[in-house]
Amino acid sequence: MKIIAQIQDGHGQMTEWRRDIHAHPELGFEETRTADLVARQLEGFGIEVHRGIGRTGLVGVLRNGNSPRSVGLRADMDALPVEEANTFAHRSQHAGRMHACGHDGHTAMLLGAARYLAATRRFEGTVNFIFQPAEEGLGGARAMIADGLFERFPCESLFGMHNRPKLAVGRFAVYQGPMMAGGAFFDIDITGVGAHGARPESSVDPLMVGVQIASTLQTIISRNVRPVDTAVLSITQFKAGDAYNVIAQTARLSGTVRAFSNETMALIERNMRRVATGVAESMGASAQVDFRVNFAPLVNDEQQAAFARSVCEELVGADQVSTSQPLIMASEDFSYMLETVPGCFVNIGNGDVEGSCEVHNPAYDFNDAALPLGASFFARVVERKLALA
Repeated sequence: MKIIAQIQDGHGQMTEWRRDIHAHPELGFEETRTADLVARQLEGFGIEVHRGIGRTGLVGVLRNGNSPRSVGLRADMDALPVEEANTFAHRSQHAGRMHACGHDGHTAMLLGAARYLAATRRFEGTVNFIFQPAEEGLGGARAMIADGLFERFPCESLFGMHNRPKLAVGRFAVYQGPMMAGGAFFDIDITGVGAHGARPESSVDPLMVGVQIASTLQTIISRNVRPVDTAVLSITQFKAGDAYNVIAQTARLSGTVRAFSNETMALIERNMRRVATGVAESMGASAQVDFRVNFAPLVNDEQQAAFARSVCEELVGADQVSTSQPLIMASEDFSYMLETVPGCFVNIGNGDVEGSCEVHNPAYDFNDAALPLGASFFARVVERKLALA
């Protein structure tokens, strides 16, 4: 009996888990109810549970036989501060919070794989089921690593998954090498001299300084970053002043940077500091730059990516596995785990029907039809990585 068919028998239960989590979304480092649900299920499967790793994270450990080999499987649990627009029965019960990125589905898929593996035990070694908090820019992966994740739960290889809207259910996308951009947020605080709006000559207008900084920052991508190194610098906020007749004393520019290598990210930061301080000083003002790298570039290990591709092809056929998708400018903090342990992050189709929306949209919902496929991927990774002798 094929693994998908075996796991399909638990589709209804996975759907219940997923919709329960969707209805009760929790933001980063607040995932206590979700962690309780996950821990309760894992313990019911006979899996050893360790909680409080990275504050609200947890790891389930399943051992079979005496082999020292090990593999890690990771899912994220947090929701987003988004007001849900859906009206179905399992919509968010908490105003201003929703699972708009599908982490409810990722958690349910990993639980489905855990139940199957605990029941069948067609492997020899140790499986570490990693349920991570706070993926959405709050540093959940780094918090778990700092708490000794891989010292306490060693993994020879590591695998994660994210749903992909616009990719049909039944399809996977696997990248070798760079897959998702590293991400940083920045704030540039400009201090000038405030004045009456009718007497601009007595001011150093921080708004005008900000305009010049904003314009010059765009030359970093066009003139400092190599054309073959894809990067984005977007100014998304510009704040100054509160009155019609007052030239403000201060202004702030804020935004995000994305790049596919740590070297490019560092280059952009250096040049941003140079531009902001230089332009401000040339106009009689000052500028302070706060540049925060929240995500490393996500780079799949080539050997582990080839292995993951072969698992996907086994499950759905080679014609349903894409290896040539465009690079993804969004970021994912599984990247920090991949800097420590060789592994691969794959995309699973969430549906390509007309009207389906992207993640981080108030109308988004995870497609429950993908649950058995994702659980099967995780389970088959284990059965092949930790194959019985």
